Amino acid sequence: MSNMSTTPLAGGSVKIVDSRTFPAATAIAVAEVTVEPGGMRELHWHPTEDEWTYFLSGTARVTEFASSSTAQTFDFQAGDVGFVPATYGHYVENTGNDTLKFLEIFNTGASKRDLSVRTLDDLLYTDIFQDVSLAQWLALIPPQLVQAHLQISNETIAGFNKTKQVVVGPN
Repeated sequence: MSNMSTTPLAGGSVKIVDSRTFPAATAIAVAEVTVEPGGMRELHWHPTEDEWTYFLSGTARVTEFASSSTAQTFDFQAGDVGFVPATYGHYVENTGNDTLKFLEIFNTGASKRDLSVRTLDDLLYTDIFQDVSLAQWLALIPPQLVQAHLQISNETIAGFNKTKQVVVGPN
């Protein structure tokens, strides 16, 4: 990963290694994320793969949620491993005074699948890093749908960023 280019962001940075940047990575994708003090990895989810998180430095709080009001919050430090099931919304806060650094690791499963057989599972297969930003998603769908389902104002909807932030700094 040391040879991969870093994408600087408002509250940290990210490097992504998957089959687009490392063609041999057909069964794994990894993101190295840094979050500055007071920042957070924005609220997002991964549509097809479970996330294993390995914390390299700093301290973090991860909140994950699913349907039916199921939510959990966990605290992590360097050396800890976290797990977020596919499709669970989650975010990662830097709770310390030092830069938080962690790896998001995805087993894309190419080695587990017989790709000559076409199934619904094959359609969901990916050998690339994928995430969906909640803020970006809300900004890009028709505002009347957001307003009708979430009962929030047009002013609030207009404030959603149409560009994925990935890591955001403190307000």
